[in-house]
Amino acid sequence: MDIKASDVKALREKTGAGMMECKNALAQCNANFDEAEKLLKEKGLAAVEKRSGRDTSEGLILIKTDEKKAVMAELTCETDFVAKNADFIALGEKIVNTAFEKGYTEIVPELNDMVLELAARVRENMGLARLAYVTAAADEYISKYIHSDKKTGVIVVLKADKPEVFKDKAVQEFAYDCCLHVAAFTPLYTDISMVDKAYIEEQTEIFTKQAAELDKPENVKAGIVQGKLKKHLAEICFLEQPFVKDDKVSVAKKMEEVGKAAGGKLSLSKMILFQLGSK
Repeated sequence: MDIKASDVKALREKTGAGMMECKNALAQCNANFDEAEKLLKEKGLAAVEKRSGRDTSEGLILIKTDEKKAVMAELTCETDFVAKNADFIALGEKIVNTAFEKGYTEIVPELNDMVLELAARVRENMGLARLAYVTAAADEYISKYIHSDKKTGVIVVLKADKPEVFKDKAVQEFAYDCCLHVAAFTPLYTDISMVDKAYIEEQTEIFTKQAAELDKPENVKAGIVQGKLKKHLAEICFLEQPFVKDDKVSVAKKMEEVGKAAGGKLSLSKMILFQLGSK
């Protein structure tokens, strides 16, 4: 059977398989291009299935946003080489664009199929680990940040009592700085009210045991415990942390100052942080 070199070349370009794999597939399928493509895809998917247990610690965080909605996705793979591959990056962009346009609030089969298609060609385990979809009301403003290595992404949504304050450049800059802050300090919670009571009780117990070893009156020990707890909560809660651009004030205080200067009152509606490999 005569297998045309042009068909082998075209099949390789379409599937990403090796030259000999393409030639053998065409031979097995009696030179039928479509059947050979299907055969290679099936082999690729089988290879992906075998690799499904492999660690996917590399990948990308991607964001698409406009003034009123945003999508952030975490796309994972096995190797840094693939993470930097143009096809992998294009896949991530296609995923966020599709989710953005269709309003997907969770990972759906259509998005997973996109991942499988490339995984079959590249023969590497891949996955769409997370997807976040955010919308903003008329009195809200969305800002985003992706770190240069594309392994950290942040979306922050601010709310204002007067929507017109979001036209203020200083307010827009502050929203972006909030994203920078979250990326730098990775707060676990937005504010103290969000912290699980069981966690607070656990930390209180730890600090109480530490204070018990001090040669101090009981009332002093109790004050030390509360002081340590307050400091710890300030370290893990976004609004309580020292602001990244002015560590003399908390994020909440800076937000109050910026809003007042713009003629309104700002508050935090939402904070989402994606770090590659973390949940």
